[in-house]
Amino acid sequence: MLNLLGEHLDIWTAAPVTKANGGRGRVSAANRSPYGIKKLRELILELAVRGMLVAQHPDDEPASVLLGKIAKEKARLIKEGKVKKQKSLPEIRDEEKPFDLPKGWEWARLGDIAVVQAGFAFKSTHFNEDGDGLPLIRIRDVGQPFTNTYYSGEYKEEFLVKTGDYLVGMDGQFRVASWVNELALLNQRVARLIFFYDVLGQRFIAEGLQARLAELQGVKAYTTVDHLSGKQISEAVIALPPLAEQHRIVAKVDELMALCDRLERQQADSSATHQTLVETLLATLTAAPDHQEFAESWQRIAIHFDTLFTTEESIDQLKQTILQLAVLGKLVLQDPNDEPASVLLEKIVKEKARLIKEGKIRKETPLPKITEEEESFDIPKGWAFTRFENIVNITSGVTKGRKLAGRKVVSVPYLRVANVQRGFLGLGMMKEIEIPKEELEKFTVVARDLLVTEGGDWDKVGRTAIWKGELPLVAHQNHVFKARLIIEEQNEFWLEKYLNSFIAREYFANSSKQTTNLASINKTQLRGCIVPMPPLAEQHRIVAKVDELMALCDQLKAKLTQSQEQSEKLIDAMSRQSLVA
Repeated sequence: MLNLLGEHLDIWTAAPVTKANGGRGRVSAANRSPYGIKKLRELILELAVRGMLVAQHPDDEPASVLLGKIAKEKARLIKEGKVKKQKSLPEIRDEEKPFDLPKGWEWARLGDIAVVQAGFAFKSTHFNEDGDGLPLIRIRDVGQPFTNTYYSGEYKEEFLVKTGDYLVGMDGQFRVASWVNELALLNQRVARLIFFYDVLGQRFIAEGLQARLAELQGVKAYTTVDHLSGKQISEAVIALPPLAEQHRIVAKVDELMALCDRLERQQADSSATHQTLVETLLATLTAAPDHQEFAESWQRIAIHFDTLFTTEESIDQLKQTILQLAVLGKLVLQDPNDEPASVLLEKIVKEKARLIKEGKIRKETPLPKITEEEESFDIPKGWAFTRFENIVNITSGVTKGRKLAGRKVVSVPYLRVANVQRGFLGLGMMKEIEIPKEELEKFTVVARDLLVTEGGDWDKVGRTAIWKGELPLVAHQNHVFKARLIIEEQNEFWLEKYLNSFIAREYFANSSKQTTNLASINKTQLRGCIVPMPPLAEQHRIVAKVDELMALCDQLKAKLTQSQEQSEKLIDAMSRQSLVA
């Protein structure tokens, strides 16, 4: 069995998907573990509790003798009043025995081996984080080396937890772990295992219980939380080996978990080195002073495309670099025959002035001229900087909750912040809103309109997408700005790509109103956003090139996803094979 693991370590470590570890205490600092190593840890524990990790010794005292000693010690403790007499546990049925036991092993219920003590519902009025009183172990602290919560009120000594006591989290992930810190108090929804027999291999029992409780995931006493009762813990069935074998199994588990730790560190170091390499090479593209050096840098990257962009992070970084190169004017060659952007801007300004004069759009307070400090990068010849306000008409959306009694209204679907993503619209969860008939045109979104989010969490500020007429009638809410083109020739796809680029995102982040974890921009800040404008013909070339390269990135991601799925299937198959070998 161990040969099978050792011979195929490359498969266990190859799966690039990272998922949250199950909280067994042997995890990376970020509590993330490569899928293959996560599954390897789970397999090691499952092999351990099935008696498949170490050889059995015929000279070991069988588990039946051990159970007799435990029962005798339990009876003594009950007689002396040190342990309360529990209700009789049901006999173990055949269907509760998931596998055949090795010779010398026995099935047992946890309640035959230990008392499951429930924690106490301490009053939260005495909770604090200032270190006043004793540490309080809450459900989130099981498996952690400390707690941030202290309790300063009165308590009974029976709820004191000592170093080395084994605890069970009764909600969520059902963690089983020893408490490694100082004296603390046992809070509600946390149980403690009080073993009847001191020399018992408590580590092995905890691992066996963890494996069995994992099978109860999905048993819900409430609508959204996995919930364990003390009765379920007491009646959990575990496989009990001879005492000597318990100690051999624990030693082997520690040895193999240390191997997993080393593999995880190696993979983390490799991933960090890979990410640094990707960042460095992509930086040479944005820093290239001319097209010749850019072409040379791109060629160096293109040769190693398949080995560089092998993670979701690296592909996402490539996408953002492509946008960055586009808005810096480095993605396509300039054509001296292109009509300069200044000519396009003059047409837009002239048409906007006409629309304002005719009352078709509202005149806004003039914004200041662009300063040299605001021109944060050099633009190619033929380009021009302008403010977003100068090339579109920006309007706010409809506000929910207005009093509309007595007014004729129509109910229409409307676009919320959740619908507007970067570069696309998610229309799966559309809601409707009532709008007065006379305001319908004001809040209606038409094809080619740009939609820009006001804010929310950090990633939501300035998200931009284009409405392409997906529905015959749709409005937008007041937290989504609408930017409408002034003349037909304008290229909305160029504006969308710029507003989603790192440069614009940095502007929105620096301009936004910020709270602890939220940010937002107002209409004036959006109007004032500096936009680099290439010649119109070059805008079309840039957009086409960006779309071409983004499609390549999507293909890379699709291959990566397929590779991840295949790796996971192979690892899962190997896990199943290991358990029947």
